[in-house]
Amino acid sequence: MELGIYSFGNGLRDAHGEYEPSARATRNLVEAIKLADEVGLDFFGIGEHHTEEMPASAAATILAAAASITSSIRLGSAVTVLGTEDPVRVYQQFATLDAVSNGRAEITAGRGSSSESFPLFGYSLADYDTLYAEKLELLMALNSSPTVTWRGTVRAALDRAVIVPQPEGGPLRIWLGTGGNPASTVRAARLGLPISYGIIGGQAARFAPLAKLYHRSADEAGVPADRQLISVGTPGFIATSDSDAHETFWTAWNNTMKYLAGQRGFTAPPRQHFDEESHAGGALFVGEPEEIASRMITFQRQMGHMRHFLQTDVGQLPHRDFLRSIELLGTQVKPLVDAELGTKNPRVAS
Repeated sequence: MELGIYSFGNGLRDAHGEYEPSARATRNLVEAIKLADEVGLDFFGIGEHHTEEMPASAAATILAAAASITSSIRLGSAVTVLGTEDPVRVYQQFATLDAVSNGRAEITAGRGSSSESFPLFGYSLADYDTLYAEKLELLMALNSSPTVTWRGTVRAALDRAVIVPQPEGGPLRIWLGTGGNPASTVRAARLGLPISYGIIGGQAARFAPLAKLYHRSADEAGVPADRQLISVGTPGFIATSDSDAHETFWTAWNNTMKYLAGQRGFTAPPRQHFDEESHAGGALFVGEPEEIASRMITFQRQMGHMRHFLQTDVGQLPHRDFLRSIELLGTQVKPLVDAELGTKNPRVAS
């Protein structure tokens, strides 16, 4: 099974509680991707937010910078908020990333877990579903042919438009990203797209029925088994001791929950909630390396996914702790997971 990291950027604060320059958060990401490549991780994804707390707003640009100092790690979005993007520009940017990285680019297209990009780019939330459906259709058309004719209602039509650059190795891998919507699961399966689940709370195994739904729907649609790919992103943090991992990540996770609670109008969960979800079968993969490897192996056998990647740099987590967690994931967790599960798509291997 592949292992990796994803991030929305981490807006750190200074001693006075003011945000440090967001440019520093961008440079921190490039440093983290370089380290992830050096320790043998398989994937680094950058999501899309437009806030001081989570300032990574231009995934393709950051990933292209990282491509020049890495050699093996796959680089992708996690996710691209497709409803407020132009699919032509998304495709061109990631095809460019694919060129400069020698074939390591991926796109995860999703609706997004927040709405700040809609007013920022002049879109209405009333068009949420239409924007996503039509733009996903166009993105898939762009990925299937260098010359595209397309008509819809959300952007100008294309008439035999030539799209450049084109990936040298064939179509890009485009994932459909979802927080667990069954309709999105069926949509991905019927379109023949791999699916990426963002699991941010609760018991991780509650997503296993969705994985079965995905495979069943893909089988019914005639999608070959080797194209039925599932990946999973969860929060997670690794330290050399279990107690250090939980104490450090609780502070960061709690900061983020308080921030999101203020933005979205809910009550931040208490420490007991964190403790319940960061042990055993919870969705927060927090602990020392052997425990995290064991939990990942158990979860993979429930879910059947081929990639698990962690969101670690949240809530002003110190950058040094982020880097150390990446190092432990690559040097200590990954060898244990590889020894037990290997690296092939389990759907095919079975």
